[in-house]
Amino acid sequence: MAKYSIPVIDVEVLLSRESVLADSELEKLHSACQDWGFFQVVNHGVSSLLIEKLKSEIHNFFHLPFEEKRKLQQEPGHVDGFRQHLAVSDDQKTDWSDFFFITAQPTHLRNPQFFARIPFPLRKALEAYSSGLKTLTMILLGKMAKALKMDADEMEELFTDCLQRMKMNYYPPCPKPQQVLGLLPHTDAGALSIVLQINETEGLQIRKDGKWVPVKPIPGALLVNIGDMIEILSNGAYRSMEHRVIINPTMERLSIATFHSMNPDAEFGPALSLIDPTHQPALFRRETVENYFRNLFAPKLNGKTSNLDFMKIENGRGDQSS
Repeated sequence: MAKYSIPVIDVEVLLSRESVLADSELEKLHSACQDWGFFQVVNHGVSSLLIEKLKSEIHNFFHLPFEEKRKLQQEPGHVDGFRQHLAVSDDQKTDWSDFFFITAQPTHLRNPQFFARIPFPLRKALEAYSSGLKTLTMILLGKMAKALKMDADEMEELFTDCLQRMKMNYYPPCPKPQQVLGLLPHTDAGALSIVLQINETEGLQIRKDGKWVPVKPIPGALLVNIGDMIEILSNGAYRSMEHRVIINPTMERLSIATFHSMNPDAEFGPALSLIDPTHQPALFRRETVENYFRNLFAPKLNGKTSNLDFMKIENGRGDQSS
C-alpha cells in the first residue's frame, strides 16, 4: 500500500527562503495535484489551539438535543442550516449523515440573522478558522500558479473575494453499514476543499487507479483536495478526484469541510496564460461562476454525467451557450 500513501506538503518549507528546499516542496505539490488531486498539509499556519477549540465546539453542537439543532434547520431555498439525512433504501446506497452548512466568506454574503443564531463559542471559532483557511488557500493557489507556470495575477484576481462555505458533518454509527454511505461518490464542484477530521474514526476514501484508498489523517494536518474548478482552470493538468465516505457500524465520525470557489461575479475557464491554440488548446469552455453553479444543479446537467463533462469542449467545439 506504500504507493497509495497520500502526499504530505509542508507549508513552511513551501514558503522557505531556501530556494532549493522551496523548489523541491513545490515540485511535490505539483505532483500531488497532478497524480492524486489530494494531499495533506502540515505546518499550515492555523493555530493548533484554535483547531482543538473548533473540534470541541463542533462535537458539542452535534450532541445538542435535536430540538436545539432544529432551531437552525435549513429553510426551503436556502443553503445554510442544519439538516438530517438518515435514509436507508432497499434499492441503492444512500447518504447517512447530519450536516450543518454555513456561508462564511465573503462576509457580505452571510445571512446575519442566521449567523447570529449559531452558538457563540462555535461562531467565534468558525470565524477565526475561516480567516486562517482563506490565508492558507491563497498561499496554496499562488504556489499552484507558479508550478503550472500560470500568470500569478490571473489566479489572484479570480480568488480575491472567493466564496467560502463550510459543511460540518456528523456520521452516526449505522447498524446496516453495507446499505448506506456517509457521502456518495462525487467530485467537488468548487476550487479547493480543506477538510479537518474532528475525531479518530476513519471513513473518507479516494478513488485511485480504480481502487478505493482510505485516508488516514495525520494528527494536526489538514486534508486538501482539488475541485472541478481547478481542473478546468489548469486545463486538465490538475485532477479533481472522486471520493466518498463510508460508515462505521459502531463509532461516529465528525469532520468539517471548507469549500473555496472563485469570486461569485467572475468568469473562468482554462487560464488564458496556459492556452496556446496551436500546441495547447482549451479543453474546457469559459463560463461565469454564476452560470457554472446554476448548471451544476440543473436536472442531470442537461444530459451530461458530471459538471466536468458539461464544461468540456467536445471535438474541439464547445457549446458556448449558457
